[in-house]
Amino acid sequence: MFTQFFGNYLLNKQLVSPEHLCEAMQQLSTTRLKLGVLAINAGLLTAEQVDIVHDEQQRVDKRIGDIMVDMGFADSEQIEELFKTQPKGHLLLGQALVDNGYMTTAQFERALNSYKAENSLSDTDLSNSNEEAIRKMIKRFYNFNDTDSSRYMTSYLTLLFKNIIRFIGDDFTPLEPDMSAIKSVIENCVIQRIKGGLSAITLISADNNAEIEFASRFAKEQLSDNDEYTQACISEFLNLHNGLFAVNLSNDEGIELLLEPQEIYNNIKFEELINPVTIPVSFSMGLINFVIIL
Repeated sequence: MFTQFFGNYLLNKQLVSPEHLCEAMQQLSTTRLKLGVLAINAGLLTAEQVDIVHDEQQRVDKRIGDIMVDMGFADSEQIEELFKTQPKGHLLLGQALVDNGYMTTAQFERALNSYKAENSLSDTDLSNSNEEAIRKMIKRFYNFNDTDSSRYMTSYLTLLFKNIIRFIGDDFTPLEPDMSAIKSVIENCVIQRIKGGLSAITLISADNNAEIEFASRFAKEQLSDNDEYTQACISEFLNLHNGLFAVNLSNDEGIELLLEPQEIYNNIKFEELINPVTIPVSFSMGLINFVIIL
C-alpha cells in the first residue's frame, strides 16, 4: 500500500507525470528489482556510487555485486543480505520509473529519502504488514483528527485500500479529497447504508468505462457494457468491503453494524448528501470515486 501513496508523493512533487506513473504502476508485476536500487534503499550506496558501478560493469565481465565489493562500496556479507531482501512495491515502482527513463537513479534516491523523512517512515514501516504504520500514513494523508469519526474513517479506508489491492489490482494512486472530482449530478452510482452502532452512507461512482473495467476485474471476466450485471458487480464489491468492515468493528470494538441492501442510482444530486468525504482513486482504467458519510 505504501507503493500507491509513494506514487502520489511523486505526483505532488511533480517528479513524474500522471501518464508515466500510470505506466510504471502497470509494470509492477513484471519489473525485476535490481541490486543498485536495493543498495540505495539499504543506505549502502549512493545513487552516484551505483552509477559508477554500472559504468564499470560495461567494462568488466563481473556481476554487479562483485564490482561493489571490489570497489569497496560494500562487503560480501552485505551483498548477500541484499539478495535476501524481499521486493517491496515502492522499490519496484522506482525501478520501473528508472528503467523507463522517467527518473534517474539520483532522483529516485532523493525522492525516496525525502518521502521517508517527511512521513517519518522506517524500512520496517514500509511493509504492507505493518498495520499501525499504514493507519498513521492514511490518517496523515487525509488530515484526519483524533475524533471517533476520524478513527472509524481511518479504519474504513485502511481496509478499503487493502481490498482494492486484493480484489481489483494495485495499479492505482490515491488522490487528495477533492469535492470537484464529483459532478453535481452523478449519472451512475452504487450506495449502501450502514446502521446500528455506527451510521454511515457509502457510495462508489465513476464514468462508464472505468465502471466497466472495475466490475470486470472484480468479476474476473471481461465485461463490455455498463449494464445491470456491471452495476451488480460494483455493488457486490461495496457490500463485501462493508461486510468485512462490520466484522472488524465487531471484533475490535464490539460495535454491531447492519448493512442495508445496496441501491443503484442514476442521476442522483450530489448536494443532497450531507458532509461527504470524497476519496478519488486514480487507476489505469480511469478515476473511481469512493464517498463516505459518517
